Amino acid sequence: MEASPIDIVIFAPLAPILGVILFWFIQLVIIESEKFLLSKIRPKHEPFCKFTNFLGILFQTVCHALGFTVTKSGISDFYISVDYGRVAPKKEKKGIFEWISNAFLFIGPFFIPALLLLICLYFLMNGGFEIATPSQLLELRYTFGEQITTFGASLLAFSNSFFTFLINIDLLHPAHFGFLLLMIFLGMGMRPSYIGKEKHERVDMLYDLKNIGTLILYKPIYPIILFVMAYIFFYISFWLGQNWYVALFAILGWLSIISIVSIVIADMILLLIRTTDEIPGKWKVFPYTIMPVSYVLARILFFYIPTDFTKPASILILILSTIIVTYVLLKRKSNRFKTERDIKQLKKKSKGEKDE
Repeated sequence: MEASPIDIVIFAPLAPILGVILFWFIQLVIIESEKFLLSKIRPKHEPFCKFTNFLGILFQTVCHALGFTVTKSGISDFYISVDYGRVAPKKEKKGIFEWISNAFLFIGPFFIPALLLLICLYFLMNGGFEIATPSQLLELRYTFGEQITTFGASLLAFSNSFFTFLINIDLLHPAHFGFLLLMIFLGMGMRPSYIGKEKHERVDMLYDLKNIGTLILYKPIYPIILFVMAYIFFYISFWLGQNWYVALFAILGWLSIISIVSIVIADMILLLIRTTDEIPGKWKVFPYTIMPVSYVLARILFFYIPTDFTKPASILILILSTIIVTYVLLKRKSNRFKTERDIKQLKKKSKGEKDE
């Protein structure tokens, strides 16, 4: 099948761009689920919610500072608190430099923090970083269909290796355990829930889209220049017969996947916190205690009974034991608490009737 010149020249470069935008939009939607769960536990866990907000503002402020560094504006002032962050440049630069700094502020937090995890994965994960090559058998090289296929294949290869690593993660290994903590911090602080010292301005999906829309419409010529540069880079890759163009956007896709998984893990933790809040008394701490205990016991068991699935099985035992213990406590303790409360109410009622 002969490739259309129009497809190669116009439509093919759009494929990886649209792929990255799709994953970034999924990332935005999942962030909203996290903020919903944070709002549900906020009345009982205000300090914890403030900490997650601090993480979000920290990532945002660091990205803005990195923007000033890249544009060689320098940094004269760096301030961060639980609900507010500010970076002041040494040199006020306008035009393209100001636009790039704002791009780091509004778009950077979605990709730059995940880059740290990607660097860690490079040393911890076996494979998954290869960029798929276009199929010569289909004779569709550098068309829209082949570019989106190559982009998707690269993301699939990375995702398979990434999920294999997570399933087989060794929580007794310092590097693996540190990576997991870093993932949780990233997931919890992907975006702040609010900003502002005095008046708290809520940060949600519409807030982010509005800022990015303003960034694009403020100087439309700059996004157009970037768009043209992307096309030129595609043509250079096409002329040299390389996959550099797809590789660039595949890396951005990897960052989105890492961010999405980090947020999902954070959502699971928030869901556990919200569920254990329903358990009365000190028993609500027991599910958190059973997690390390069950994992260590499982590892000891599989040390004496070797198996090829020691690490995944230990993770599975940790998850199942936490779910079972939480469910049992939620049912038994909650019912007991309700029964004791009803008995007290009946006693008060009967005592009041006797007094009459």
